[in-house]
Amino acid sequence: MASRDVSTDISTRRDQAVHAAVSQGLVGPASPVTGLLDVTGVRASAAALVAAFDAVTAPGTEVLHAFAVKATPLVPVLRLLREAGIGAEVASPGELALARAAGIAPTRTVLDSPAKTGAELREALALGIAVNADNPQELARLDALVASAPTRSPLGLRVNPQLGAGSIGALSTATATSKFGVALRDEGARDWVVRAYLDRPWLTRLHTHSGSQGVPLELMARGVRTAYELAEEINALAGRQQIDTLDIGGGLPVNFASDEQTPDYATYAGLLASTVPGLFDGRYGLVTEFGRSLLAKHGTILALVEYAKESGGRPIAVTHAGVQVATRTVYAPGSWPLRIAAYDAKGRRKTGPDVAQDVAGPACFSGDLLAENHALPLLEAGDYAAALDTGAYYFAQHYSYNSLVRPGVHGFTADGDGVRFATVRAPQTIEEIVAESGGDRAGALLDL
Repeated sequence: MASRDVSTDISTRRDQAVHAAVSQGLVGPASPVTGLLDVTGVRASAAALVAAFDAVTAPGTEVLHAFAVKATPLVPVLRLLREAGIGAEVASPGELALARAAGIAPTRTVLDSPAKTGAELREALALGIAVNADNPQELARLDALVASAPTRSPLGLRVNPQLGAGSIGALSTATATSKFGVALRDEGARDWVVRAYLDRPWLTRLHTHSGSQGVPLELMARGVRTAYELAEEINALAGRQQIDTLDIGGGLPVNFASDEQTPDYATYAGLLASTVPGLFDGRYGLVTEFGRSLLAKHGTILALVEYAKESGGRPIAVTHAGVQVATRTVYAPGSWPLRIAAYDAKGRRKTGPDVAQDVAGPACFSGDLLAENHALPLLEAGDYAAALDTGAYYFAQHYSYNSLVRPGVHGFTADGDGVRFATVRAPQTIEEIVAESGGDRAGALLDL
């Protein structure tokens, strides 16, 4: 019953926001595609995450929930999450800069990446940012940096439990040949990890990340248990609590089939508590790195239907949202299908019989489809197609095919007083496209 109530709230707020966005001109002929972000929903997801882990951890346990910035790399979003008690997990200099611009403290920031440069490591250690080394060569760089200058950064090592893939192989991080972390089941690897810690008293964290879209919760929990058992072994051999914090990553899958938010954080935290009870008894600090699950359900991409046509007997709605905003969906629709909702020219939900139709994007190749043979009320020119559950990654992964402009993103709240909007990211202009495409260097090649 509770999940149905929450789902109804999400749907109602979304319908209100779409109608208001059309009425106020945030989307229309002059701005034919835009992103909408439900601020109330984001706050609720952050609160649910905090509450779920608070319910299973011992009082006084230090817990950092670090948002995976790659999921929605927008400074106002990071600032909103900061105010909700969420830190940042960053994987590049750009993501670190965004987190700092949002005011997220170095002590609430974690640096993860399989390709950290020496400069990145030096900056992180100078600021006191937590770092998880990915491999022996990176650990050797940390050896030199720690020896050359003191640091307040908590330092750890990422391990890969090699438990297998979920349903989306490209996103699975715990396969036998994953590029991430030290592969624990490779010959001699576990012994090397143990010795690495015993030789370095300043290594105090252990990191693993086995979750992602398509990965079952049980597999995620097994990955965490593997890391916990390794930490227990190392601490026993060290004769002290050398590893004091476990970073368990994120990767909670998202339900893209309906507005229902399943699985939820409480379910996952409860599974972890039963699978790895020692993780929550107060001896270990805890870091999580959730991304998609915090934002996905609260975003909508709204696109004007420019033309409605028919080909081979199938209706086609030609919209302004395609591969440039939904790259994964267009190139891998089986793994990343989107729900589409139909709205009329005034931004009201369309009714009427469902008709199988294609919802196409503007790019110049045939596969640029948000949805193929999708049943919904027939879209007509001047209507709007809404791609749902697009709050994570879809606002991040702009693909500049055909030099299509990057759409604006607007946060909203919807209540009894109506809908209020705030611009998160302004729409890209044609002038900006020209500038970033070398517009001020038009003659640069002529004298070569």
